Amino acid sequence: MKIYTKTGDTGSTSLFGGQRVSKADLRIEAYGTVDELNAHVGLLRDQEVNKKREGILVEIQDRLFTMGSILAVAPGNTKVKVPSLNEEDITYLEKEIDAMDAQLPPMRSFVLPGGHPSVSVCHITRTVCRRAERLVIALDAAEQVDVLVIKYLNRLSDFLFMLSRKLTQELGATETPWTPRM
Repeated sequence: MKIYTKTGDTGSTSLFGGQRVSKADLRIEAYGTVDELNAHVGLLRDQEVNKKREGILVEIQDRLFTMGSILAVAPGNTKVKVPSLNEEDITYLEKEIDAMDAQLPPMRSFVLPGGHPSVSVCHITRTVCRRAERLVIALDAAEQVDVLVIKYLNRLSDFLFMLSRKLTQELGATETPWTPRM
């Protein structure tokens, strides 16, 4: 199979099932951003500090591929079979969030992203996740999206925030509180 087909040379692409849409279509933007998020999770997984949680991050990447598949199917197309998200995927993230939270000092203010390159990678990943969530919500306003996709992205951004705090702790980095000028 060749990597190039030339069918997209005029600015269109195919959804699963064959329907052609513009590469600027909101659906393409949504699952393209989920793909970008997946690449950032891969970079986060490659950080030495995350070797012990590689399995969790691979699981998240798998769910993001699932999500991309779900988003790549036109609404109403029941002929295409894709994997599914389920509530257990969200519960899995919640358990991981709770486990990290139990090991961290309580937050007393917003924190500025940074403190260590690995922490910064985590914050960038979190912000890409939030952008993916906003795009999927915009798509949902135009045509219905599986509610678990939105819920998973919301919980994943929470997970990534908690992971950034956990990485800060593990790396002995400084968590810089945001002190607004008044």
